[in-house]
Order: sequence, then structure tokens, then C-alpha cells
Amino acid sequence: MIEREVKLGAGPAFHLPDLTGVIDGVAVGPSETVRLETVYYDTPDLRLARWGVSLRHRAGEGWTLKLATPPSAPGKPSDMLERAELAFEGRSRKPPAAALEVVRAYVRRAELVPVARLSTVRRRLRLVDGNGARVAEVVDDEVSVRDGRRVAARFREIEVEVAGQNGADSANEIITPLVTKLRGAGAGAPDPTPKHIRALGPRAIEPPEVAPQPLVPNAPAKDVIRNGLAESVAAILHNDPLVRTGRDPEAVHQARVATRKLRSNLRTFGPLLDVEWTEPLRSELGWLAIGLGAVRDREVLLERLRDRAQSLPASDLRSAASLLQLLATEIDGLRNQLAVDLDSQRYIDLLENLVAAAHAPSTLPDADEPASAVLPALATTPWRRLRSAVRQLPETPADPELHRIRILAKRTRYAAEGVASVAGPGAAAFARAAAKLQTVLGEHQDSVTAQAWLRAAKVTGRRAFVAGELIALEGIAAAAARARWRKVWNSLDRKRLRDWMP
Repeated sequence: MIEREVKLGAGPAFHLPDLTGVIDGVAVGPSETVRLETVYYDTPDLRLARWGVSLRHRAGEGWTLKLATPPSAPGKPSDMLERAELAFEGRSRKPPAAALEVVRAYVRRAELVPVARLSTVRRRLRLVDGNGARVAEVVDDEVSVRDGRRVAARFREIEVEVAGQNGADSANEIITPLVTKLRGAGAGAPDPTPKHIRALGPRAIEPPEVAPQPLVPNAPAKDVIRNGLAESVAAILHNDPLVRTGRDPEAVHQARVATRKLRSNLRTFGPLLDVEWTEPLRSELGWLAIGLGAVRDREVLLERLRDRAQSLPASDLRSAASLLQLLATEIDGLRNQLAVDLDSQRYIDLLENLVAAAHAPSTLPDADEPASAVLPALATTPWRRLRSAVRQLPETPADPELHRIRILAKRTRYAAEGVASVAGPGAAAFARAAAKLQTVLGEHQDSVTAQAWLRAAKVTGRRAFVAGELIALEGIAAAAARARWRKVWNSLDRKRLRDWMP
């Protein structure tokens, strides 16, 4: 379930106003008061809190894990706290294994211990529609932060939470008039800080375990390298829980992209890194990329073929669905294998090494030189390899040859992105042009992959006929991509786009 709420401060003199009529067609139910006893768990260095994650046990309710959604989620107001909420059963003194599995990437080998104990007196108002279904809930919480038997701190807050089925836009339409009414009655400004973060204090709002650091003017190359690695490692850690739970269809893609960028950066910056350190890391990242890629490629294929099937005659849709169910079953198996990989000690070892790399990459003395003096030259190597490969292509390249060009274009793009912070906007523009080439060749490769899967599908009768129809449509798509890629290449192969290169 997605929890969407706005928190407001409240002083001792504040009283909840009458909310009747604030939202058309919504009635206010009777007030009820409950007492909540909650214990939050985290690592000693508060990794979960710093990543925007919470794990709690509440007496009478069981265990709840909350995962932060991206700050830039579409339609999400800046003062709305939006989190994915997962419930687990289990004993009160030991976090359940299923919850630990979800946060494994953050916790790894650290221990989860009680870090905050809250006693809350909650006064709750439920807002319901004409059918009696809950639309929103307004609660007035008086919170005591406990240190043993001693009350270490007290605070009061008002929460306005919408029912889980409402999207961000709908939630905002419900929350806004309620917040306006509450603020008019004396409630404070919206503050999205969760209760346990307030209880834990400044340590809980420190940056996550892995995060890029601000760069000073004339920063050494090793600092830029470190930031590039940290950005991708952070993306892997953030997307891991979303991959495990299947809550975000883009999570596997984002984790795969981060893995590829890491491998590319380790290759690009190789002359400034200890090869005995980079090669084992690149090898293990390659292993992870295989598992993520197997799932992602098939998911892309399924989405593609489902869209393509919509153009078939209505009489063929049932056979198309039956055909594509084979692919869905294949994806289930690949996801199961990925889950095994993510639960392995090999993966935990890799994460530990990646976190260490994001903090202190093993650089050579030349990496102490100013980044602007040494890094742009390293990004030219992938470009030269790409240009050489394109020039050696025959007039009508084979499918594997175009796929190879796509891989080289991707490496060129990542290399330019990796130095853009010191090479300037020219490198960023060049990377965007390389991304366009990668995209058009990716469209071609997706079509080739789709045709190969359809030809290999063990089907007969009507499903075989539908497979043939889809193959024909994919052949048209592949031909269109072939017709476009040279033009996109010519747009990339312009001297003015390479002015930033030494």
C-alpha cells in the first residue's frame, strides 16, 4: 500500500476544528482515542533512517516497513510524505525474516537493534464517503519519546492521511482543503519529517551511507571518480528493495543501468585505478548485470509484444495472449533466479565492496591531478572505438554488427556523462547525442530479439499463426530503425560536438 500524508505541527492550545463540509460528499465519523506503543529498529549507524526507510513494531499491529518513494514522483507535492508500506507478522522482539530480506541491501551484515521507543496518544477522525468507505483520516498525536522509563522528549503533530487507493493527484485534492482548514485553526506549517526521525535527532538526517560529495574548484580526479561510483552504487542500493518487492516496474531497469554505468566508469577511469582492484569488481558487476539483464530484457520484450499485439485482428487476440503467457511464465522463472542471486552471500560481498569503493576507490597517483586536466582525455577512448567500428561496417551491416555499435555507443555516452562535471556542457550535449544513437539501435535490437523469441516459441496452430503475424510487424520495425540509424550517427559525428575533447 502507498501511504500519502501531510504532517503539521501543533502547540498545546490547538484544537481540531469541525471538518464537516470541508470536502463535498464526505462526512466526519466519530472521534476515537487510542494509545500506541511503538519500537523502531535500525542499524547502530541509522542506515535505514538515513535512506528514508523505517522498520517498526507496534503493539497489537505487528511489524511495518516503510520505503521512501522518489522525491520527483509525478504529481507529488513537496510537503507530502509518500511511502510504500508493507506489513509483516512476527514476534515483537525480533524483526521478521521477510522484512529483513527487503532491506538486505541497506543492512547487509549489520545488526538491527531498537533505536527509538515512542508512546503516542492518538485522537483519530475518519472521513468517509456516502458509502461509508474511508476517504481520509485526520489524527492528533501526542508523542512521548521514551528512554527506558524516562520521557526524553515530547511533541505533538497532526497527520492528514488519504486512503491507499488514491493516486498522488487525487490525494492532493483531498489533503489540500483539510490542511487549509487545520492551518486556519492554528496548526503549524507542513513538515514531512517522520516521528522516528524527530525522535532520533540530527544523526537520522545525515546523508545516506553512500552519496556523492560536493566538489571543490579544481577538484582532483579521484574525487570525481568517487562521486561517479557513489551515484551508481546509491542507485543499486535504493532500487534493491523495489526489485525484491516488485513494487516498481522500473526498479530492475534502474538497477541494471546503475550496474552498467559502474562497469563503464571502472573501464573509462581504468588508467587512474588499480587494475587488481577494478577487475574483480567489474567481474562481479558483470555477474549481477546478467541476472538483472535477463529479467529486464524479457520484461521489455513482453511489454513490446503486448503493445504490438493490439494491432492484430480481434479474432487473434486470445491466441496472442496465450502465446505471450509463455513469455510471462519465463519471466517468473528469471525473477525467481534473480531473487536467489540477491539472497546470496556473493551479492552481499559485492555490495560491501561497492560501498567501500564509493567511499575510497583504489586510485593511482595520477588521480591526484586536477580532474579537468586528466579526465576528458579518458572519455575520448570509447568515442574513438565507436567511430572506428562504424567506419569498418559494410554497407548493410548484419544484426550482430549493429548490436555491437549500440554497445559502443552506450559506453561512449557513459564516459561522456562521467566527465561532464569537469568537461562542461559540451560533454553533456555529446552524451545526449550518443544516447539518441543508443536508442535507435536499441529499437533495432529489441525487434531482432522479439523475432528470435517468436521463432523459437514452441507453439502450433493459431498461436503459430499469430507468432508469424508478430514477426512480420517486428520486421517492419527493424527495417525502420535500420533506415534511421545512419542519420542519427551523422548527427553525433560532428566536430562541434567534440570541442570539449582534448
